[in-house]
Amino acid sequence: MPHIIKSKIRTIPHWPKQGIMFRDITTLLKDREGFNRMIDLFVERYKNSKITSVVGIESRGFIAGSALAHRLGIGFIPIRKPKKLPAETISEEYELEYGKDRIEIHKDAISKGDDVLLVDDLIATGGTALAACSLIKKLGGNVAECCFIVDLPDLGGKKKLENAGYKVFNLVEFEGN
Repeated sequence: MPHIIKSKIRTIPHWPKQGIMFRDITTLLKDREGFNRMIDLFVERYKNSKITSVVGIESRGFIAGSALAHRLGIGFIPIRKPKKLPAETISEEYELEYGKDRIEIHKDAISKGDDVLLVDDLIATGGTALAACSLIKKLGGNVAECCFIVDLPDLGGKKKLENAGYKVFNLVEFEGN
């Protein structure tokens, strides 16, 4: 029933800049039926998998990712913006539409051979997700799948991940900007 999920996501035109149709999941998160259904759909997909932990990308990936990890009875690992994690980290730089950014993970977060599920709210151009996959691989982990609530297919991020050899799953998609 992904249509329930999609109906709970608000679109905000021209945010953060003119021409962007921002897909706001906060309306999904505050809705008991929608939020629970979203987590149920993810649990159903991954309950029999061999994933050892869920990795969530700051910050909305923390919400779905930690709830999913809890329901699956496995650990949750955050990937954060620079200088937010207290222990030793490794980082990965990636391209933005108008510059560069960086994300980090603790060096001891993933062990060699761990099968992890990468979770975020939305896949757009794919830069952040590809950087996160790179961090997981640098630590010796395997990306079992990349999982998103929303795909924006016109921006090509899902295709980039698939072309890089990653499996990708999303609940809903919004075509157009």
